[in-house]
Amino acid sequence: MTLPPLRQALAFAVLALTLGACSPLTAFANLTPTDRAQQAGQGLAFGVEPRQRLDLYAPPNGAEGAPVAVFFYGGTWEDGRRQDYGWVGRALAAEGFLTLAPDYRLYPEVTYPTFLEDGAAAIAWAVENAARYGGDPSRIVLIGHSAGAYNAVMLGLDRRYLEAAGVDPSRIRAVAGLAGPYDFLPLEGATVRGVFGVADDLPATQPINQVDERAPPAFLATGDSDSVVLPRNTEALAGALRAQGVAVETRFYPDLGHAGVLLALSRPLRGRAPVLEEMTAFLRHHTTVREGSGGTVAARQSP
Repeated sequence: MTLPPLRQALAFAVLALTLGACSPLTAFANLTPTDRAQQAGQGLAFGVEPRQRLDLYAPPNGAEGAPVAVFFYGGTWEDGRRQDYGWVGRALAAEGFLTLAPDYRLYPEVTYPTFLEDGAAAIAWAVENAARYGGDPSRIVLIGHSAGAYNAVMLGLDRRYLEAAGVDPSRIRAVAGLAGPYDFLPLEGATVRGVFGVADDLPATQPINQVDERAPPAFLATGDSDSVVLPRNTEALAGALRAQGVAVETRFYPDLGHAGVLLALSRPLRGRAPVLEEMTAFLRHHTTVREGSGGTVAARQSP
């Protein structure tokens, strides 16, 4: 008997936990069916620190000329490891993106903005090395979930981090944030206060305060039942971007919570919401359309 996809995924997690796996996410990552893609590299160094490593996934038939996606996972900036997100890397690669899944240093080892600097270093690695694996380093998109969505969006909006890493920000053709916190002052919770409370300029830590007309096009999605990062974050950032004439696509998926919008990228749970289909369609569009081609704000061509 074949279980429906949702029950099948839950059964994988329950089985793994019964066998002693360390966390539900690790269980899900180890046992869920994944998309057909190539793991083109594992544990590749983009810096000297132990957590400055990334895994690389390529489309099943090769990445010749493929746009490059950098995926940042969440975990309140204090948890997470790239090995638990191979199913995301493979899903994006199967959609035609040479995909990087980097780790980054976490709280309490580091605070803001070190994890953003690590993200910029991973993007710099992509610029320098993507062509070796068939990718096009002039067409990069940034994707993230939860705290990772903050990282992806902030790196797209606040150009200081990419510039400090030697990356031309115009290489970032689009960003995609899933259930991200973009406007969360005053700081709430001990971890968030620990991560961001050290900042000299607290308003500057907020993506919504970094918006201008040069921002890359943005796909912003959340579950309408998210009680962890409230959907108002997506609404507020989308409004600020639109006010600057930036192309934005928003999705508020019914009956999905905070984790659900990410898990919908997986093969077993993809039927719950078309997150992967709609997000990758937006990103493909903005890695091919150029300025002046008729879009509201088209992707920029790197020099």
